[in-house]
Amino acid sequence: MDTKELWPLVAGLFARSRRRTTRIAVEQEFLVADTVTGAAVPIDRVRQAARTAHAAPYITFEPVGQLELSLPCAPDPAGDLCAYTEDLQRHLTAAGIQLEARPCDPRPEHEVPLQLTTPRYVAMHRHFDTMGPAGRRMMRRTASTQICLDWWPGAAGIEQWRVLNLAGPFLAARFARSSGLGGRLTTWLRTDPARTGFDDRPLRGDPVTAYAEFAAAAKVFVTGGAADHLTTLFPPVRPRGTYLEVRFLDAQQPTEVGPVIAALAGLMYDDDLRRRTLRLLESQQPHLADHWHAAAMGDPGTADRCRRLLPELEPAA
Repeated sequence: MDTKELWPLVAGLFARSRRRTTRIAVEQEFLVADTVTGAAVPIDRVRQAARTAHAAPYITFEPVGQLELSLPCAPDPAGDLCAYTEDLQRHLTAAGIQLEARPCDPRPEHEVPLQLTTPRYVAMHRHFDTMGPAGRRMMRRTASTQICLDWWPGAAGIEQWRVLNLAGPFLAARFARSSGLGGRLTTWLRTDPARTGFDDRPLRGDPVTAYAEFAAAAKVFVTGGAADHLTTLFPPVRPRGTYLEVRFLDAQQPTEVGPVIAALAGLMYDDDLRRRTLRLLESQQPHLADHWHAAAMGDPGTADRCRRLLPELEPAA
């Protein structure tokens, strides 16, 4: 797809907010299993069981039935996630359904069949199958915790974009719940490098032009034009107009999301911390792909580097 065609749409993704607001929202994915058999559960059965839960308006589903809670911004997003999850699990337990906040599904592929067969997902599945098993594994057997944070205007907004991308591998390693060849992050790195962007391509020069070039290099497999194509990109940090969506985290236990939010909010909303971290990481841009690989393989030094970057966010000894 041509960069010039993509550029105006990408510019909209980089529009950013007009105010320095500090909202936070959480999107939490869960694996879903039958309480007795451990088998995949039909989406309609989950919907029926959850219809009166407080979380019902915020539930969507991923291709093989992973449940996603896309919660609104809240003063206490971690607390809200715990409360909604507890209430939802009570409703599902009565129907013999268990939610599991795990980054990788241990069930073999044939036990987690594709449930959403929209043209988009079928085309995505077909495309990834041409590149090896990682794409199918990503769609069917992984789950994440995604954090959405306000994106500020001016120079601060450029700093926010850069710091999340540069600090990404260290944060991913610090909060990893899987690693190695079977880990979630390794699966993502192997899925389709042209559209996942675990390197410094989005940081090379002007952000809009860099992202448009990144998008143009990815193979088109949907029929809805440039806007639809942009939704098939899966970078570790996704531009969403007025906010940034952090996508590189393994699925976290809801009770453990608080420290993740604290780390990301500090980098995004604390000017001194953000700029200090950028000064420490700017020289690492050419090595970003290597850092992502190290994080995926569970390198302890990569996680330790996050602790050194953000010592004030670590629990007291």
